[in-house]
Amino acid sequence: MSTTVESMQSQAEEFRKRYGAVRDMIGRVIVGHDDIVHGVLTAMLCGGHCLLEGVPGLGKTMLVRTLAEVLELNFNRIQFTPDLMPADILGTNMINEDEHGRRQFEFQRGPVFTQILLADEINRATPKTQSAMLETMQEGTVTAAGQRFTLDKPFFVLATQNPIEQEGTYPLPEAQMDRFLFKLVVGYSSREDLNEIVDRTTRRVKTEIEKVMDGAEIMKWQTLVREVILAPHVQDYLVRLTLATHPDGAHSVKATNDYIRWGSSPRGAQTLALASKVRALLDGRYNVSFEDIRRVYLPAMRHRVLLNFEAQAEGVQPDQVLLDILEKVPDKAD
Repeated sequence: MSTTVESMQSQAEEFRKRYGAVRDMIGRVIVGHDDIVHGVLTAMLCGGHCLLEGVPGLGKTMLVRTLAEVLELNFNRIQFTPDLMPADILGTNMINEDEHGRRQFEFQRGPVFTQILLADEINRATPKTQSAMLETMQEGTVTAAGQRFTLDKPFFVLATQNPIEQEGTYPLPEAQMDRFLFKLVVGYSSREDLNEIVDRTTRRVKTEIEKVMDGAEIMKWQTLVREVILAPHVQDYLVRLTLATHPDGAHSVKATNDYIRWGSSPRGAQTLALASKVRALLDGRYNVSFEDIRRVYLPAMRHRVLLNFEAQAEGVQPDQVLLDILEKVPDKAD
């Protein structure tokens, strides 16, 4: 792609148009939750995975299914349960007999071999099973029976989970949480949205969904996102915001030292850079602003900070600490 100013401007306009087409098509089925839809699409266009957290019945699974219908990509769903095993996700070797009676092992691919993978209620499975997702989420590959398989691109894991407080759930390992680009918290619908949901779902009305975007176009936009300009002083701001999550660090604030046990990894800074570039394109710009970074800070960081005992005892949530960091860290460095 050409990186001239005129070319970038025209591509930014086309990006906004195509993004809007996908979002409008999803809006035919999903009522409200604009921030959640925007977060999922941003993660997809950054080439990352997304974790949706909320109580059952809020439309998390429906959102992912609708996205799969709008995009011309292969789609599989895995319902995570306590008895699910890694082989149920990745696949396993099976003995097959040919027409000559000779038997040989053949690898039967599991549901992870797709492009959009809905990991439904991912925290219902044990950590052993959840660990089967680590390689696929980071490398886009599966290693089984001494062979390494490469998944088709683009590849996205869109996972849903219930709040940890509910019975029968297991906290996701920190290493796996870090592999999600965004963690989005799905809340309850408003009065107006709930009225619209009841109207749509209790009448004999069938909503038609059309394919809007294919894998080649998604990868084209992922390339464009990486070409958006991130000025050194703006990049330094997102780096300082990341370092501010490290307790007793050079850039930490009081809330960090009081409530955070472990801060964000470098993946947090990478996420801020990519997600803020998507925000810039959607605003018709080809350069990232400070405000772009602030708008993606919570979904990019809320699952990358581990709170200490004091925070848990006082009922402090990650978002509260992160908002305090946003307020205290200045745009410009000293």
